[in-house]
Amino acid sequence: MRTSLAPRRAVAVLSAALLVAGMAACGNSDTGGKSDGDKKIVLGFSQVGAESGWRTANTTSIKDAAAAAGIELKFDDAQQKQENQIKAIRSYIQQKVDVIAFSPVVESGWDTVLKEAKDANIPVILTDRAVDSQDKSLYKTFLGSDFIKEGKAAGDWVVQNTKDATGQVNIVQLEGTTGSAPANDRTKGFAEAIAANPKLKIIASQSGDFKREGGKQVMEQFLKANPKIDVLFAQNDDMGLGALEAIQAAGKVPGKDIKIVTVDAVHDGMQALADGKFNFIAECNPLLGPQLMDLVKKVHNGEEVPQRIETIETTFTQDKAKEALPGRKY
Repeated sequence: MRTSLAPRRAVAVLSAALLVAGMAACGNSDTGGKSDGDKKIVLGFSQVGAESGWRTANTTSIKDAAAAAGIELKFDDAQQKQENQIKAIRSYIQQKVDVIAFSPVVESGWDTVLKEAKDANIPVILTDRAVDSQDKSLYKTFLGSDFIKEGKAAGDWVVQNTKDATGQVNIVQLEGTTGSAPANDRTKGFAEAIAANPKLKIIASQSGDFKREGGKQVMEQFLKANPKIDVLFAQNDDMGLGALEAIQAAGKVPGKDIKIVTVDAVHDGMQALADGKFNFIAECNPLLGPQLMDLVKKVHNGEEVPQRIETIETTFTQDKAKEALPGRKY
């Protein structure tokens, strides 16, 4: 006698349903069997560019730290153009990255795109450079140097080392990228410091765009227009190194005929200081990668972080540069 197949079919269907449910409970095809907690954090980062040795070291630090932290990094080089950074940030928003970080080319003009990121519930971290937005809720934190303090340290050295001057001390200044936070703040800090001595006078100030070639070209102009220059304040090492070439080409001795004070303390600048061609450097540490990745994890997890995190830095004289160079990482 033939029996009905219906019960067997019902059992088979039920078994298949239980198997599918069990697979769904363990994972799904989107995560490759991993839970949400196992998914990599995706960080979209827009870098200013590659204008200096400092920036190269900063980029390397960020890439290496992301790899070490297991964070997926989407990296963009803005080539020192704000429009490129805004485009990159909007691309990260469309890609629904977990966190956005960037080093702003200039301070102004970010509110619209930052509000777009906020509306998309994507936290933003500023690194190295700040923005001048009045709405502090548009970003979670700013990690970077105190540029005013760096400019003031450079100015304090000039004040201390020209105190015996009998006449006017002529200073020329190589500024960074126009409108950028480090250029604005280093200019301010330096001016505040040298105001302590009325004999100190800035006779020329112009942007070299943080580039070595820019520093050389502008310094050539300074030397042609001003027969007597006592001190050069270059707002980063690369511009100072370019200026050094122009000073030597003009038949003057850098570090002696013209004192050179800079900011950054990258390897080439430290070597120039150790060799006596520079006189003083205020450090600006580019190795922000590990701190940045720690912040990325915290803001992604919804943890509270300070709105301002300052990097630890120092200053260098010739002797300190000689001592530090052998173990210098950048």
